[in-house]
Amino acid sequence: MPATAVFSKALGYWLIAAVLAVVIPGSAGSQTAGKVYWLGALMQSAGSVERIRAYMLPVLAREGFAEGRNLVLEVRVGTATELPALAEELLASKPDAILANGSVAIRAVRQHSSMVPIVGSAIGGDPVAAGFAASLARPGANVTGVVMLAPELDAKRLELLHQAVPTTRRVAVLGTSPMTAKENIAAVLRVGEALGLELSAFDAEVPANYPAAFAEMRSAGAEGLAILSAPDFFTNASTLATLALEAGLPTVCEWRKMADEGCLLGYGPNLAKLRGRTADYVTRIFRGTAPGELPIEQPTHFDFAVNLKTAKALGLSIPPAILARADEIIE
Repeated sequence: MPATAVFSKALGYWLIAAVLAVVIPGSAGSQTAGKVYWLGALMQSAGSVERIRAYMLPVLAREGFAEGRNLVLEVRVGTATELPALAEELLASKPDAILANGSVAIRAVRQHSSMVPIVGSAIGGDPVAAGFAASLARPGANVTGVVMLAPELDAKRLELLHQAVPTTRRVAVLGTSPMTAKENIAAVLRVGEALGLELSAFDAEVPANYPAAFAEMRSAGAEGLAILSAPDFFTNASTLATLALEAGLPTVCEWRKMADEGCLLGYGPNLAKLRGRTADYVTRIFRGTAPGELPIEQPTHFDFAVNLKTAKALGLSIPPAILARADEIIE
């Protein structure tokens, strides 16, 4: 074959490879040099923003998206009723993607846009039933991320509380509001009925409402407390744990770290791994992959902690079987 033909053929292969590097979603070549990427974040608590900075931004920086260089993080924080207006503000900044913490935040963004990629950093319930995705394997729209299985996990936490303190029959269930906690309360009630427990639901959307909610629990004769999944409850875990201890209520909470703050039990996904996976979704979207093509994942790593200091303060003896299952025992 003549040298010119070899050169022409090699040049053709090179051109094809160059084109593929640009057009294949998620390839390293699809990251645009010199572009500044805008990442919106719609959250219900300041603590959620802190966790984004602690766990997600370092992962994004390792992938080439560093705040202060080529990444801008635009944050809005508010209550469930404030989220739709805050979502509209975020969308006005023309973000490349939006992190939405929880189903309420996802729904708020989708009220205003069906096009901007939304990464659910903690999708609370079933995203298919909520209308966010056609299926977990192939969402098909503009929402993807990690589903928290919040109703199922809240039900699991009630089981753990019952196993840890089997003499407790009347259990209070604390949510932020009836609107946001509806699915979770329903799941917990089903399990409570199967266990023969008497459950009463209470709500407190902001910390100022916590003392009144605990006063109502005492009046109702509560003997234990299941705190439902909610970003605000995570942020204010220490306050909630103190009020629970004052009320004499053994409490199960959403995250291992909440046991560090004084809850009797903490059970939930491993936070660092969860946020790391969320960062991976953002990275792939920034590099060109459509959110509808990214399967929605479920958490695979869970942490279980028991606070024996709290147990001692409540005069409780935790069954050995529960202690044997714990990843961490706080003494």
